[in-house]
Amino acid sequence: MTPADGLLWDDWRAQWEQEPTATAVVHWTMSGGSREFTRHELVAAAWGYARRLVAAGVRPGEVCALVLRNRPEFYPLYLGVSLAGAIPAVLAYPNPRLHPDKFRQGLEGMAACSGLDLLLTERDLEPVVRPLVEGGASSVRGLLFPVEWGSDAADFDAADFDRMFRQLKATATPDDPCLLQHSSGTTGLQKGVVLSHRTVREHLRAYGGVLGVGAGDKVASWLPLYHDMGLIAAFHLPLHFGLPLVQLDPFEWVSAPVLLLEAVSRYRATLAWLPNFAYHLLAERPNDEDLEGVRLDSLRAVVNCSEPVRAEAHEKLTARLGPYGLNPNCLTACYAMAETTFAVTQTPVGRPARVLDADQAELGRGRYRPAAGGPARRCVSSGVPIPGTEVRVVGPDGESLPDGRVGELVIASAAMFDGYRNNPLKTAEVLRDGWYRSGDLGFLHDGECFVIGRQKDVIIVAGKNLYPEDVESAVGQVPGVVPGRVVAYGRENPDTGTEDVCVIAETHETDPARLRALGVAVKTAGMGIGVSVARVALVPHRWLFKSSSGKPSRKANQERLADDRWVA
Repeated sequence: MTPADGLLWDDWRAQWEQEPTATAVVHWTMSGGSREFTRHELVAAAWGYARRLVAAGVRPGEVCALVLRNRPEFYPLYLGVSLAGAIPAVLAYPNPRLHPDKFRQGLEGMAACSGLDLLLTERDLEPVVRPLVEGGASSVRGLLFPVEWGSDAADFDAADFDRMFRQLKATATPDDPCLLQHSSGTTGLQKGVVLSHRTVREHLRAYGGVLGVGAGDKVASWLPLYHDMGLIAAFHLPLHFGLPLVQLDPFEWVSAPVLLLEAVSRYRATLAWLPNFAYHLLAERPNDEDLEGVRLDSLRAVVNCSEPVRAEAHEKLTARLGPYGLNPNCLTACYAMAETTFAVTQTPVGRPARVLDADQAELGRGRYRPAAGGPARRCVSSGVPIPGTEVRVVGPDGESLPDGRVGELVIASAAMFDGYRNNPLKTAEVLRDGWYRSGDLGFLHDGECFVIGRQKDVIIVAGKNLYPEDVESAVGQVPGVVPGRVVAYGRENPDTGTEDVCVIAETHETDPARLRALGVAVKTAGMGIGVSVARVALVPHRWLFKSSSGKPSRKANQERLADDRWVA
């Protein structure tokens, strides 16, 4: 069956019928409460949830927001929402540090923008989310607690499942929505991206082909499933191709990054997706005792999905984990976003992501030139466009730029979203004549795409463009600064008529004298890449806001910072 004439459930049912006893999902926890689903158990439990959802009044086409902790009920519940004809939307469960009012405000924003119909959550959140239903000010009409229902595969009724499947096929078409995912953001104003069955299936087929997905592949992931990297790459892709998925709790992984390596070693996983900061944690946190017995030679593709990808992240991981079997050729990269379902480009599997040493001054002038003395930037390729996708670089007026020129990356894709849900103005702003304006800056070279920063975050100093990612990378290597917890941005200076470069960096230091010395070290690190840092703010660990994908939120952190926090 091709993506043109089927639904997601066609793929899931085909995998189930082909080999019902094969492993579908391993929900793995460090506490020992792991749960393994065979394909039959996953489908049977999904049918049980779908039956209960329909009985509870869930109607076809409604958006069901799943706000759950990482737990084994998620996987069949997600499929059950789809079997009931509704549209699943995975949202983040609040972490303990997030104030309940802040979480509710975010949820209210998404309900208003995306039109959430029902919340499927846990009893612990009822006091926080109940006002959304009873207040009448939002679209949310109901609150359900499906974790309390349970779903025993032993109760499976094959005839009733077949009835529900045929009903879904009779009422849904390939062009109907199959899921709602939200673009990265730090507030409830995240934009809702609606994707159809056809779009998701077409994308999975194209991306799986680029990766050379085969029957022997296994996926290991700690990624949160409310983000496209986790939902599409690490969840939908293995479901589509019938690959086993070993899924870890993101909060457990952050506290013990070695868990991912143990899962890869134990299950002989071959595929994993990671953001930049995960490479640093995996290289720095596990000690030799933690890594005893770990073997990573099964991995054939570890995909870095950051913008931009950092060469030092790959090098640190290779240096630390090479003795445990990690092949540097498996360290690939991908440029991805929710608006194109997931992948735009991908490094060809079997070779590492390409690195170019670029003249930093020339990049600031809007063009790539090989480094020839002076500060250089190591630009990492995100690969080549996947089938059905085209990438161009355009200037301020929308004109196409030649290879080597820096501009905004615009994308045309067979897996493109139709628009942001309930937001036609924002849709018209970014979708023009079938091309999506990403807001990312980069250049093309020898057919490969190099992403170097966000257009809105560029700092302009005396007419020269500076990319905050470069400053953040340099400062993040200063001893005493928490790696990956740095934000750089420009602040208008009326006395000079240009922007000052400002840095906010997290640290564990509290001694005033050491803080002053650290502020000087941060400024020195800036000078090392040819940047004069005017102001440095040193803040406690976990102070910074980050987006749902782990990216620094420069504007939000700038607004949060009071002047009296500047220390250097």
